[in-house]
Amino acid sequence: MKHAESAVKAESGSERVSMGKPIRILHLEDNRNDAELIQALLAEDGLACEIVRAESRADFAAALGQGGWDLFLSDNTLPSFSGMAALALVRERCPDVPFIFISGTIGEEVAIESLKKGATDYVLKQRPARLASAVRRALREKDERVVQKRATEAMLRSEAMKSAVLRSSLDAIITIDQRGLILEFNPAAEATFGYRRDEVMGKPMAELIIPPSLREKQYRDLAQYLAAGQGPVLERGKEIIAMRADETEFPVELAITRIGLEGVPIFTAFIRDISELKRAEKEKENLEAQFRQAQKMEAVGQLTGGIAHDFNNLLTIINGYTEMLLQTLPAGDPQRDNAAQVKEAGDRAVALTRQLLAFSRRQMLEPKVLDLNAVVTNIDKMLTRMIGEDITLTSTLMPRLGRVKADPGQIEQVIMNLAVNARDAMPQGGKLTIETTNVELDENFAQKHAVVKPGRYVMLAVSDTGCGMNAETQQRIFEPFFTTKGLGKGTGLGLATTYGIVKQSGGSIWVYSEVGQGTTFKVYLPRVDEKPDAVLPGAVGASPLQGTETILLVEDDAPLRKLTHAILRKGGYAVLSAGHGDEAFRVCAEHTGPIHLLVSDVVMPGMGGHELAERLKSAHPDMKVLYVSGYTDDTVVRHGVLNRNMAFLQKPFTMHGLLRKVREVLDAPRNSGRN
Repeated sequence: MKHAESAVKAESGSERVSMGKPIRILHLEDNRNDAELIQALLAEDGLACEIVRAESRADFAAALGQGGWDLFLSDNTLPSFSGMAALALVRERCPDVPFIFISGTIGEEVAIESLKKGATDYVLKQRPARLASAVRRALREKDERVVQKRATEAMLRSEAMKSAVLRSSLDAIITIDQRGLILEFNPAAEATFGYRRDEVMGKPMAELIIPPSLREKQYRDLAQYLAAGQGPVLERGKEIIAMRADETEFPVELAITRIGLEGVPIFTAFIRDISELKRAEKEKENLEAQFRQAQKMEAVGQLTGGIAHDFNNLLTIINGYTEMLLQTLPAGDPQRDNAAQVKEAGDRAVALTRQLLAFSRRQMLEPKVLDLNAVVTNIDKMLTRMIGEDITLTSTLMPRLGRVKADPGQIEQVIMNLAVNARDAMPQGGKLTIETTNVELDENFAQKHAVVKPGRYVMLAVSDTGCGMNAETQQRIFEPFFTTKGLGKGTGLGLATTYGIVKQSGGSIWVYSEVGQGTTFKVYLPRVDEKPDAVLPGAVGASPLQGTETILLVEDDAPLRKLTHAILRKGGYAVLSAGHGDEAFRVCAEHTGPIHLLVSDVVMPGMGGHELAERLKSAHPDMKVLYVSGYTDDTVVRHGVLNRNMAFLQKPFTMHGLLRKVREVLDAPRNSGRN
């Protein structure tokens, strides 16, 4: 057998001729002379051919397996193999390659049978001149079939791709004609608009998906676009209001593109439901507004806390000297009444600064593990008296409520402030509801609420059926001195104080309200797994206020230091005074006796009270310490939470309060932690 060279490309026969490449032919022929004659005839007719001759089935099958053939020629009868058998083998393996019989014995019936079984043509050896034209025609028809097959495959691929796009698209795709009638309606369109495809075919798109109130204008714009076949606004995308089958309206983005290039044009509308996008944008705006409000509240809190701190020093001096003056004025003295008025005004100022410190989260807290249900129950009668008979109080308390860690007195203040706010919103009476429950705040809630961390919380909700609030009021409701009440009917510090207490306790507070629909405040406090502490009423001090111990007083505010020094001397104590840490070391160095107590401001220039106490302990290991401050942002009282091992006195203090606290610290045993 003559072996063929391997083909490097699979061009069609006519492409090989036009490119000057030989036509690869596999010829089944046992007569070498006949084979050479056929090759000569084809060459004589201008056909460059590379012919491989096979004489047996084995040779033919082996050559067929090499591939790359442009044409098969075959005798009809061979000693050990037939042309019909070769034809069957070729049609099985190479169904598109031409097969021509060349025989001197093939009859008309056999020829017709061969054509039925897939032969391309037959040529009698007696008429060899016809061979070249038969070959050319066979190759040309092969090329036409290849082109047609490729076109058909491309069309099928295009249709399959179109069908896949229509099925898998997340956007609604609607094809319409120039009159706006629906020609195609994909599954996403069915899901978006609530119609089945068979319900809408041939119907006007605008009448189905555009609300009646907007239909005239939007339909006019659509009609103009369809008539002109162009329109940059629609091609780029336009935001409109669409309508579902149930007549609910929703925002969509619409883009329409002309896809008919010849004849009557058709158009494809791409419609995207942007309801979720709009909702996400709204949530983002709300979250940004919450962050801005939180930053604003933080800035106001810092300013307020600083002002309250300075006022605490001033009020301590004013009230302290007034208190000392009242002790020296006998009953009936006209000046005593004047001094009493000053003292009363000073006490009101003290209450005001405490509210400011609460808002700025710089007040002193003594947190305990609490059951909020017990707190609500304990003040139930007080709330009933406070809100009046025309308001019904209802408590819905969850059994087995989780515990929280907070200052019980401050939490009571939160509930009372919210109750007072609710009472004022219901001048004609109504219903006040207090609810407690365990909640899990997830990532989704945290993403919608600024500064909230996911986790386990106890929720305290206070709801009323009052007049409600608009959005503008809700934005400012926790700001200090903001109030919607009339002149003289409120300081605007109740809700600001509530906000500060909740924040300082590690929680968050949110307001939900609509005008005429009432208001709900929801307080979320972190849940803890500790056992609740016993909440006991504060003991009334009956211990003596006098003493003879030596006290080191360190206070950077000179007038306040002078007052404190005078009060302590009045209590019988030996007092060493210093304005700052370095001076305190000099005073101690000059003093030869023991120092029983250090009374120090917490925040001072250069060296704070805690550092001063630690450094003095080496020289005076038995010295006890009492910290005094009106500002609780320090390592001793970080974030206003008092370390159990520290003694602390909040400014402004009274003469009696200072002397009682000093005696309490001095008399406390060493293992009590009050040192």
